Amino acid sequence: MEQKIVLITGGSSGIGKSIGSYLVSRGLKVYGTTRSLEKYPDFKAFDLLELDVRDPKSIETALKALIEKEGRLDILVNNAGIGITGSVEETPHEEILKAFDTNFNGPLHMAKAVLPQMRKQKSGLILNITSIAGYMGLPYRGVYSATKGALELVMEAMRMETRGFGVKITSLAPGDYATNIASGRYHAPVLENSPYEEAYSRTLALMNEGVKQGGNPMEVAQKVWEIIKKEKPKVHYKVGSFMQKFSLILKKLLPDKVYEKLLLNHYKL
Repeated sequence: MEQKIVLITGGSSGIGKSIGSYLVSRGLKVYGTTRSLEKYPDFKAFDLLELDVRDPKSIETALKALIEKEGRLDILVNNAGIGITGSVEETPHEEILKAFDTNFNGPLHMAKAVLPQMRKQKSGLILNITSIAGYMGLPYRGVYSATKGALELVMEAMRMETRGFGVKITSLAPGDYATNIASGRYHAPVLENSPYEEAYSRTLALMNEGVKQGGNPMEVAQKVWEIIKKEKPKVHYKVGSFMQKFSLILKKLLPDKVYEKLLLNHYKL
């Protein structure tokens, strides 16, 4: 089989780096992206390209260089993303727009940019890393949930629109994994005398603990490899702990208010 060419956004750390390293071990040719190559002078896991998913010109330049070198692109893993926490009311709207720019607009820019090449090849896979959080409105993570939920939905539509081109589109929603996402996450400040002060502080501590105790990101990498090997990928996949995946089944089965009560109890709200 011809060696497949893979591009992973946000490939310099966290889940993206794990995915890239694992795919290299399976014989694929991997390129990762980072907004600044200067920050990774000693990066050896695979080749890095400078690319900012928020900037279509940056995407065009990086893709042109990749295609000129390899002649094709078989797989795009839309992984780049940022975390954001805070009450919806008190999160500065410019930060909400920034989150959507990276988590929603970014993957959309990437998908639109690679489609002409994949259509020309009559083959290709676009795999979007979303989040289990995108299936529910989580307290103090509502904006993050919204960015990932919106990405799932637009990719459902794009999958149907492109089905005649030989292009496959799917989404993989991870639960909590032990990465550096918490350190790069935007936290709306806990405001003194805010009506949300106590509840937000408590929920923030729970969220950070969840990331610290999260699973090994190599589980996500292995799931990505499984999906890549499938002739006909499903619309959605999930990867995470039993309870995280089970929570999605409960959301389908339980009345809305009952499920909401479960979330309130979990976050001690």
